[in-house]
Amino acid sequence: MSRSEKVSFEGSTGELLSGIIDVPEGTVRGWGVFSHGFTLGKDSPSASRMCKALADTGIGMLRFDNLGLGESAGEWASGSFSHKVADTVKAAEFMRGQGKAISLLVGHSFGGAAVLSAARQIPELDAVATVGAPFSPKHVAHVFDAALDKILSEGSAQVILGGGKRVEIRKHFVEDLENADLTDCIRQLHKPLMVMHSPTDNTVGIENASTIFQTARHPRNFVSLEGSDHLLTGKGQAARAARIISAWAEQYLDAGQ
Repeated sequence: MSRSEKVSFEGSTGELLSGIIDVPEGTVRGWGVFSHGFTLGKDSPSASRMCKALADTGIGMLRFDNLGLGESAGEWASGSFSHKVADTVKAAEFMRGQGKAISLLVGHSFGGAAVLSAARQIPELDAVATVGAPFSPKHVAHVFDAALDKILSEGSAQVILGGGKRVEIRKHFVEDLENADLTDCIRQLHKPLMVMHSPTDNTVGIENASTIFQTARHPRNFVSLEGSDHLLTGKGQAARAARIISAWAEQYLDAGQ
């Protein structure tokens, strides 16, 4: 069994971000960073279950709350996709400073888009895996389509997400999404890529996975997570995804780092 260690590190805005490193109990095969979905946080089922399962296979993982989420400082509404990408790079820098240089980036949903963008800025990185990721970060805008005009005209609007969570979306967030294009990031990744997606994902359609895969260059792999929902909340879904990633990443891991 793995153990969890609480950590914190400075994010790209200077705010302190809260994280957890899931540490393998025995031999460490490598280290990685996990990027969570839109407003999910490090303790969401997808993040915690996947990272713990990866740690149980010997891959230590850092998962952290983005700006203003969970136990992290700052205001979420002040952030953007660009901040999420920059904080993913900061997380890798933190791990490097701890003597745990990462081999693997794993991103779920919106976090999958973030790791695709961040990968080229992490020189020690060896492999990238995405789960239920959109090809375009602005895909997330569908959750606040009804408020888009108000956001653009008034500068911000309150939006109620699935599950009743209320967040503020600001104009700069929308504009940042419009400017985010992952095409070159994916095409010039120059890292092994694993694309995982459920064919019955009703939040981010599987055509996103097809476009990511077609845009990427080899070595690239695709695994269909049939039977899974977008949030991987079903019994064993997150752990299954983690086991597949672990087996695939074996040849790329920097064991003992």
